[in-house]
Parts: sequence; C-alpha cells; structure tokens
Amino acid sequence: MTLPKLIATDLDGTLVRSDNTVSARSHRVLARLADAGVTLVAITGRGPRLLELCRRDVPSAHYLVMAQGGYIYDCATPQSTLLHETLMPGHHAAEVVGLIERRVAHDLTVIAETDPSHDAPLIGHVIADWPWPVPILAGGLDEIFGGSVIKTFLRSPTVSALELLDVGRSVVPGELATLTEAGIGFVEVCPPGTDKGSGLRRVADRLGIHRDDIIVFGDALNDLPMFEWAGHAVAVTAAHPDVKAAADEVTGTNDEDGVAAYLERLFG
Repeated sequence: MTLPKLIATDLDGTLVRSDNTVSARSHRVLARLADAGVTLVAITGRGPRLLELCRRDVPSAHYLVMAQGGYIYDCATPQSTLLHETLMPGHHAAEVVGLIERRVAHDLTVIAETDPSHDAPLIGHVIADWPWPVPILAGGLDEIFGGSVIKTFLRSPTVSALELLDVGRSVVPGELATLTEAGIGFVEVCPPGTDKGSGLRRVADRLGIHRDDIIVFGDALNDLPMFEWAGHAVAVTAAHPDVKAAADEVTGTNDEDGVAAYLERLFG
C-alpha cells in the first residue's frame, strides 16, 4: 500500500493510553512517517488551553486540530501558529442550554471553556468528578456566558450523556450549535458547523490534499464527522459501536498501541 499524504489521529482513547501517555513505539512510528513526507495531524476535542500538552503527546504532528475543529495550529515552529479560531457567542450557548433544560425539565451541570491561554481554568458548576485535574472557577450562567465561548460541557443528573445528546440534537437547530459526545460523560456544545470533519477539511484544503489520500483513526462519536469524510477510517477495538460501524477497518486498543500496530503492518 502506498503511503497516504496525510494521517490524522484522535488522541484520548485512540493514541493516548489509559495512563495518559503515548508509547515510545507510537512516537517512533509517527516520526518515521513524518520523515517519509506524510503530513501528520493530531485531532482532538481538547481545547487550546492544552496546546502544550498536545504538542508533547504528538511531537511529530505538523498540525493540531483542537476543540472539535474550532482551533487549528501549524506546528512548524515552537510557538505554534494559530491558523483558525471559531468562537461561539455566549448568549447562543446560553440559548442551547435553555432549549435542552426545557425539554428534560431539570437544570443541567454546565461548564465552559472560555480562555484559550495555557492551562486556563474552566468556568461553571464545580463538580467533584471532573475527569481531569483542571481547576473550575465557580460561576452561574451569567458568568459562564458573559462573553465568547470555545465550547460548553453539559451533563444531566438523570439521563446519560448519549441520551442527552439525542435530546439536544432534537431541539437545537444546526445553525445555532453543533453537539457531540467524546466519551467522557458530557455533551459538548460547539459553534455551528464545527466538528473534526470540518477541521480536517480545512487542513487538507490548505495543503491541497484530496480526502482519498487521508487515513484517520478514532474511537468516539466526535470522530464520526472525520470518519465520514476521510478516504479511509480506522477505529480502535474499544470504539463506540457507531464508530466501528463507520470504519473501514478496526485495529487494537489504545493500550495495545493500535494506531502504531496498524501503521507498522501497512508501511513497515
């Protein structure tokens, strides 16, 4: 099989292992492909506040697509050049919350990412089980949505994230917001038209690369837009069933270095 022109991989649950590290094997395989002229794109739901962490996780990446496609960086320099930024007006995000709360008839846990600077805190409802050691500044809806928002996290006390996602998609028009779920127990509210597929298309268009020359790797529902767009999609074994159904092939889990194993098998 000839080398693709571009390889894009999700991070958490796909390339990054359960201990939050990327193996030496994965680093080695990706670096070898980059040296061979393949463009590498790390594509993640992580927001721009975690830019430095993403660069450490995938030092060979030529581009980073972050915040579900809302931020794109050229990694040719240590400073990482911002190529694209999409923000959501706070009052639009507040409208999304209101629409969903009226349908489920209860208040939601609401946390937002509003500051792109390094390790900036989130703002919203402080909870004990946020999945990462990230500070959350306590704030009500007025404080959360007082300005522009990168993305908003929503959780219900009574229904699962996937059920809440279905509710949200039934009541929130696409021109107001894009809703997704990344496997962490929250619905994520992003600017309209913003997803991993749109982010990857921006990079490919910039480079003049056709989608048939692209391989993507992923595991969660937020990866579906790029699976549906790219020429070849590979899911890890533990991926959401809908993601596996959309994939052309399935590889091993993140803890089995499934991305590296697939690339080694194809390209040595």
